[in-house]
Amino acid sequence: MRIFSTLSSYFRTGFAAKMKYISLVILVVQNASLILTMRYARTMPGDMFFSTTAVVMAEVLKLVGCVLIIMCQYVGFRACTQHLYSELFGNPMDSLKMAVPALVYTLQNNLAYVAISNLSAATFQVTYQLKIMTTALFSILMLGKSISRMQWVSLFLLFAGVSAVQLESTGATSSGKATGEKVETEQNPLLGLIAVVVSCISSGFAGVFFEKVLKGSVASVWVRNIQLAFFSILLGLISMWTKDGAAVSEKGFFYAYNWVTWMTICMQAFGGLLVAVVVKYADNILKGFATSFSIILSCIASVYLFSFHITLQFAFGATLVIFSIYLYGKPARPTTTNSDGMKGLPTKISETGPSKLKGEKGE
Repeated sequence: MRIFSTLSSYFRTGFAAKMKYISLVILVVQNASLILTMRYARTMPGDMFFSTTAVVMAEVLKLVGCVLIIMCQYVGFRACTQHLYSELFGNPMDSLKMAVPALVYTLQNNLAYVAISNLSAATFQVTYQLKIMTTALFSILMLGKSISRMQWVSLFLLFAGVSAVQLESTGATSSGKATGEKVETEQNPLLGLIAVVVSCISSGFAGVFFEKVLKGSVASVWVRNIQLAFFSILLGLISMWTKDGAAVSEKGFFYAYNWVTWMTICMQAFGGLLVAVVVKYADNILKGFATSFSIILSCIASVYLFSFHITLQFAFGATLVIFSIYLYGKPARPTTTNSDGMKGLPTKISETGPSKLKGEKGE
C-alpha cells in the first residue's frame, strides 16, 4: 500500500509541476494575443465594426460558457435549470449586487476599445498594468488589506515606468506615427491614455468589489459570472443604443464582422474563464512572469506585425514595469521572533513538510 501511495503522490506532484508550466504558457499567450488581436481588428483596412456590439457579444458568449460549465456539474437538464433559477431569482437583492461591477466592467470594456484604437499594442500592454496599482489601492480601501514596503516600492516603479512610456507617446503628434506604428487610421494618443487610465481604475474597483461579493456569499464563482454577464448584456445594449443606435439600426448589429472580429470577441469571452481555471495552478510569481513575458511578446510581435519602433525611452519604461511586476508578486521572507521580541533569521520551511502554512489559502 505504501508503494501505491508513493507512486500516487509522485504522479500528483509531477502533474502539478507540469500544469504550472502549462499555465504559464496559457497565461502568456492569452494576455499577449488578446491585445494584438484587438489592435489588428481596430486598425485593419476596410469597414470598422461597432465596438459596442462586440462588448455585448463577448458577454453573451461568456454567459453561455458559464451555463455550460454548470450543466457539466449537475446531472440532468432539469436539475441544472432548477439550480440556476434558485440562485438567480431566489434572492433578487443578492443578484442585484452584481449590477454594480457589471456597470463598471461595461465601461471598462468599451474604454479598452477606445484605448487600443489610439495606442500601439505594446504601449497599451505596458500602460494597462496600472490596473495592478488601482487594484492594490482599492483592496486597501474596500477590503482593509495591507501591502508591504516592497510592494509600495514596486507600485512607484510601475507608475514611473508607465509614465516614461506615455510621455514618449503623448509627446508626438496625433497621428498614426505617434504610436510608433504604420497604420492607416488617425490616432489620438492623449485620448488613448485617458481611456486606458479610466479603464484601469474601473478594472481595479470592479475586481475588488467582485472579490468582496464572492467572500460574502455561498454562490459559486460561475453563478456570479452568470449574474455579472446578464447585467453586463443589459447595460451593454443600453450603451450600444446610446452611442451607435442609429448606425446599428441602419447597418445591422453584425456590420463589418469578420474572422478577426469573432476571434477578438471569443478571446475576450473565454479568455477570462480559461485564466480562472488555470490560475489555481499558478502562484503570484508565476502570474508575474506571465505578465512580463506577455509584455515582451507583445513588443516583439508589434515590431513585425505593425512595424512598431522600440525606442530607448520605451525600453526603459517597459523594463521598469516588468521589474515592478516581479517585485509586487515576490513573497515576503518569513522571519522568526526571539523571546526578547527581536526578529531572527529567515525561517526555512522544510521541502518535505506542508507546501503552505496553516491558514493560507491557495490561488
